[in-house]
Amino acid sequence: MLWVLGNVLTPFIVAAVLAYVLNPVVGKLQRVGKGKIPRSVASTVVILGFIFLLLGLLMLIAPIVLQDIPKLRAQIPALLDAINTNVSPWLQRWGIPLNLEMDSIKTLLATWINTSDSASMTRLLGHLTSTLVLGGSVFFSVLANLLLIPLVLFYLLVDWDRLVAACVHLVPLPWRDTFIRLGREVDQVLGQYLRGQLSVMLVMAGFYACGLLLAGYQLALPIGVFTGLAMFIPYVGYGLGLVLALLAGSLQLGLLQAGISVAIVYGLGQVLESFYLTPKWVGERIGLHPVMVIFALMAFAQALGFVGMLVALPVSAVLFVLWQELRGRYLQSALYTGRRPPPIE
Repeated sequence: MLWVLGNVLTPFIVAAVLAYVLNPVVGKLQRVGKGKIPRSVASTVVILGFIFLLLGLLMLIAPIVLQDIPKLRAQIPALLDAINTNVSPWLQRWGIPLNLEMDSIKTLLATWINTSDSASMTRLLGHLTSTLVLGGSVFFSVLANLLLIPLVLFYLLVDWDRLVAACVHLVPLPWRDTFIRLGREVDQVLGQYLRGQLSVMLVMAGFYACGLLLAGYQLALPIGVFTGLAMFIPYVGYGLGLVLALLAGSLQLGLLQAGISVAIVYGLGQVLESFYLTPKWVGERIGLHPVMVIFALMAFAQALGFVGMLVALPVSAVLFVLWQELRGRYLQSALYTGRRPPPIE
């Protein structure tokens, strides 16, 4: 089912993860209101607050886009000339020919835009139509998920206690105490994971902001903070922050200096986050070896794609708790100790 319905399950899994994270906040809001705030109202307030937090994170990109995109449009010819002058000779030494003729490119664009040939226009319109159809399908798919996630999240938050009680009620009575005990251990481990992940995000936000500030970036604070906080989406947040830093640096410092500064800051940041902070602050808190943390991220991403990256460490934490329980029972078993079970009377 996970393999076949992977794309369909994405908004539901994301909503379930968010419901688990936000459920304690809903409970605290109800306790602050001394039980006078209905569960549905508290859930709505928490969801709206979370959406505003995400919008605030996205607004960190706004000054970069508004300030740099017009400059980029004006400086594209200069950037292409710089690539042609500096990069082409280096690539040609490795047997990779690259030669950008700006005059030819301008002439080609002018010819393509101003063409009056009916066949060329027909091909152009066909290409645009297919592109719009493909882009429209992707757009509506993303829009449907963005609308579905808050809806599913609302119902999960409102009925969270009832859903948990229903799951516990289905467990056979002889196993129920063990199930509840393991559930509490899993909840404790996942709480430690979330606190560790939040610590990594805050530290990396400060690291990237300080690194870009030392490199001379005017937009060091928004780019650095966005990169650090967007790391809750593995790889995607880091990649988007890297692109924004390279874009802003190319326009402010020049392509070569921006490339060197971004390579140093983001290279050191990736090493610090992947090989020290995440294994130590996240892996150790949930009891996983650093190698297992790296393996879990790669394995789940390979198996389930983006959803796998989101659930890799939480699911690994659950499996680790179950493994500890099985290991403890194995070490006490007759198979391991060699003791024969007492005869049945």
